[in-house]
Amino acid sequence: MSTLTEPTEVASGYRAGRTLPLRVELARQLKRRRTLVMFGILAVLPFVLVAAFAIGGEPDAGGDRITLMDTATASGANFAAVNLFVSAGFLLVIPVALFCGDTVASEASWSSLRYLLAAPVPRARLLWSKLVVALSLSLAAMVLLPVVALAVGTAAYGWGPLQIPTGGSLATGTAAQRLLVVVAYIFVSQLVTAGLAFWLSTKTDAPLGAVGGAVGLTIVGNVLDAVTALGDWRHFLPAHWQFAWADAVQPNAEWSGMIQGTAVSITYALVLFALAFRGFARKDVVS
Repeated sequence: MSTLTEPTEVASGYRAGRTLPLRVELARQLKRRRTLVMFGILAVLPFVLVAAFAIGGEPDAGGDRITLMDTATASGANFAAVNLFVSAGFLLVIPVALFCGDTVASEASWSSLRYLLAAPVPRARLLWSKLVVALSLSLAAMVLLPVVALAVGTAAYGWGPLQIPTGGSLATGTAAQRLLVVVAYIFVSQLVTAGLAFWLSTKTDAPLGAVGGAVGLTIVGNVLDAVTALGDWRHFLPAHWQFAWADAVQPNAEWSGMIQGTAVSITYALVLFALAFRGFARKDVVS
């Protein structure tokens, strides 16, 4: 079995950096059914929550603990924050794992990967283009949810400040800035899932295996974080910091948790992306 390698002779006018342009890869991925379905699910979620509140009434405080959910119908800003709150733990993991885990493995499953490399597209260039597009789609998915939620929530509950469950509020301008910080942090915190999915995508020809593996390992991380017996070792788990963004929607924002979470997530992600590039550079591509 021979290994597909890049050609040693370079044709006149050939530029490796011009192969598989980002706009071409982005157009290909945007046309795929799984992309449209994923964006559709995220766009519909705010409408589902509005319907749930309309049917079941306004959310009530559960026991003595007051959460962001209790202020969901206070304003459009609160509704957008609640959509992020209910989605950050699992729902937003799915598009990241899907876009990053399906990208290379799908080409292998279609038996088109070797033809891309024979075009010739350098392996590093192919991975770079696919990774940038996958992360861009993941970020777009995370931006889509709060934008739609803000519009739907404003139409349903009015435009106003973001009410803090424990008391106080954030002016609309400040609330918008804080929500941008929240989205940015959620994206960074999901880079670990992106790294897992992308690395697995370079190791298997089964897209479902890469996506499912990344989601499964993310769930394992959440389970381990719930094991209090691990003590301070949990601080090294990305899952431990996934809701640190809640400190940003307080009258006096606290940044230490998000800084630690960002450092942990980026460290894991860089290692996983490096493993993906290193492993794919040596991989025997036969599909």
